[in-house]
Amino acid sequence: MDALQSSAASLGLFYSRRALDNPEYIYSAVVRLIAKIPTMVAAFQLIRKGQDPIQPRDDLSYAANFLYMLTEREPDPLAASIFDACLILHAEHSLNASTFSARVTASTLTDPYAVVASAVGTLAGPLHGGANEDVLEMLAEIGSEDRVEGWLTQAMAEKRKIMGFGHREYRVKDPRAVILQKLAETLFDRFGHDETYDIARRLEQVAADRLGPKGIYPNVDFYSGLVYRKLGIPEDLFTPIFAIARVAGWLAHWKEQLGANRIYRPTQIYTGQRDRVWEPVTAR
Repeated sequence: MDALQSSAASLGLFYSRRALDNPEYIYSAVVRLIAKIPTMVAAFQLIRKGQDPIQPRDDLSYAANFLYMLTEREPDPLAASIFDACLILHAEHSLNASTFSARVTASTLTDPYAVVASAVGTLAGPLHGGANEDVLEMLAEIGSEDRVEGWLTQAMAEKRKIMGFGHREYRVKDPRAVILQKLAETLFDRFGHDETYDIARRLEQVAADRLGPKGIYPNVDFYSGLVYRKLGIPEDLFTPIFAIARVAGWLAHWKEQLGANRIYRPTQIYTGQRDRVWEPVTAR
């Protein structure tokens, strides 16, 4: 995420002309960022392995092209189709933390590369991005289906957070999680089963009785990591892939912000001590 944030911001060095009242400039910036973010992520993956980046191919679809640049081989059409669906599911989700960052930054009328960089920086925080990595780590800790019930009992007693469960907006199972679960099953039918999925499904079943009455159900992160892993994507790229999808949403908000812009300047309410008496440094 550090590399992606820096790379997104650096685009401003090459496309520094700012013409926010020009529809052609706005259109070109949107296309450029949506195209280049996945290229950056794939290039970083190969560079850190000591390899040269692979040039994108115009004859492949958006999703297939990314998998090709990442894995160095043309992907199976089914895998590309499922990855495309994942990108659609993650493309937009109203005013979450990274989108709010994007809109605040956009309201200053800076360039769109700084807007996306600020959103990426916000997404990098563990309270916003990275939960699907934590889900896989949690499922590995559980280890097997027969340990799920005991593990959940202990975790709830210790008031631990159950990764991949709960959402600020949903009090039912996240509709995106329903789709991702089906995508995972389709992948496993074609490319081989992942036993970790059995643990996840059992955890959802057990948690339904204990967490469901509180409105806590699987969210978008619960099954997405299993899908990405089966597609051959390294775990520490899960959040950058979230950014690949969400850049479309961020830029939609950027365009909307430009339409009737007013700089974000929230009012603070001071709740500290009042009528304090000033004292010289030597008397403090």
